[in-house]
Amino acid sequence: MKKINLFLASSNELKADREAFEIQIYRKTKSWFDKGVFLHLDIWEDQSAQMSPTRSQDEYNKVIQSETDVFILLAHTKVGMFTAEEFEQAFGKFQVAQKPFIFIYFKNVPDDHDNKSLKDFKQKIWDLEHFAGRYSDFNDLWNQFNKELDRLEADDFMKNDFEKQTSGKRIIQQGDKSVYIEKGDGINFTIN
Repeated sequence: MKKINLFLASSNELKADREAFEIQIYRKTKSWFDKGVFLHLDIWEDQSAQMSPTRSQDEYNKVIQSETDVFILLAHTKVGMFTAEEFEQAFGKFQVAQKPFIFIYFKNVPDDHDNKSLKDFKQKIWDLEHFAGRYSDFNDLWNQFNKELDRLEADDFMKNDFEKQTSGKRIIQQGDKSVYIEKGDGINFTIN
């Protein structure tokens, strides 16, 4: 069974969408059982409330850094500081390893209701030259994301030829460099 870890980031205002998303992910998992694919969804409500030696958010960030294959960010009227931090963690990992796959969806809201955090985040995404998805309601969101899941599954959850070439190798990050090491073969190549 192939386990695909998803992390869903959003502020509390989208709790209903997160709950509906969780239901649909597990329905998708049931439908993919015979394909040998298990979708494991992490949302902040599922994380432990145990005191962390640093911050609770650091524990969520560890999940993103170490386990996440697919990162989904939902935003409506705001992008909270923790949601923005989770995006930074996912994007930082993506820049090094070409994973996790990152999907951003903005729930439609009149432009005059955008607060500063939402405007700033939209500008950041625009500066990255990424066109995020928009959705009107949960059914619209699921219709869009379900198609993305089908595309990923059809490509066996591989990002591109680079990832296929590095599949099965460990990634060791040292400072701003990542060294890819083949199993048992020593250093293969370094990416700055």
